[in-house]
Amino acid sequence: MKHLNIKITGKVQGVGFRETSKIIADQMGVKGFVRNEKDGSVYMEIEGGDILIEEMLEWCNEGPDRAIVENVEIHEAEIKGYKNFEVLKK
Repeated sequence: MKHLNIKITGKVQGVGFRETSKIIADQMGVKGFVRNEKDGSVYMEIEGGDILIEEMLEWCNEGPDRAIVENVEIHEAEIKGYKNFEVLKK
């Protein structure tokens, strides 16, 4: 099990990034949350097995069709034991 804090920058708001990340996370069984930040980035915390985390990170580097991902900043952190994956409002 791993826990990652992820900051995604680029054209990532207003393109369905949060909603699509929920669909992907639910399909993979990844837990955590995603939210838009005031600076225009998307912030995500994810937990899961190594392979699932790697697949989710691959998706984060591409995002949904209309997104233009410029940078994905990753920090490993303590596991928090999320029960599901949620889209949080600001």
